[in-house]
Amino acid sequence: MRAAILAAIGAAALAPVSATAQDLSAFKTGPVFEDFGPHAPVEGANELPSLTRFSIAFDVAKKADTGARNRGFESAARFINMHVAAGVPADRIKIAIVVHGSATRDLVAGDANGSQAMLRAMMDQGVRVILCGQSAAANGVSADELIDGVEMELSAMTAHALLQQDGYTVNPF
Repeated sequence: MRAAILAAIGAAALAPVSATAQDLSAFKTGPVFEDFGPHAPVEGANELPSLTRFSIAFDVAKKADTGARNRGFESAARFINMHVAAGVPADRIKIAIVVHGSATRDLVAGDANGSQAMLRAMMDQGVRVILCGQSAAANGVSADELIDGVEMELSAMTAHALLQQDGYTVNPF
């Protein structure tokens, strides 16, 4: 009997947990970036003050899967899309993406880079992309290999300190 009970407990522990499927049907891209940065309207959310301004630094250290878009970069696009859709004028949103660690490779130009077109479009809209020079050195990446428009700073720590002096806050996502 004891063996049967232990077997039942073990089987229950190994059984897959039924997760509720996410409903992403309300998520749409735009109005700034039509090909990426999906977001959903939120009924009942607090209305943003009419003079809202954002200066946000996104910290991205994790590399995307080969050929995929980097989720950290896309989060910055989602931030822009959702806030412009919520009524914040695009010219009141300043975004910087500080890149370090393995994500350094997602800034190298080339056809295999799934983030390149997205980054180019974001930089065309004024998003700053700043690479940690220490991570570039550690990953063997030189400035001439980078997507046009990517900035290089001494370190990610330096970039964040300078951005904070300019009024940027760090987004923890």
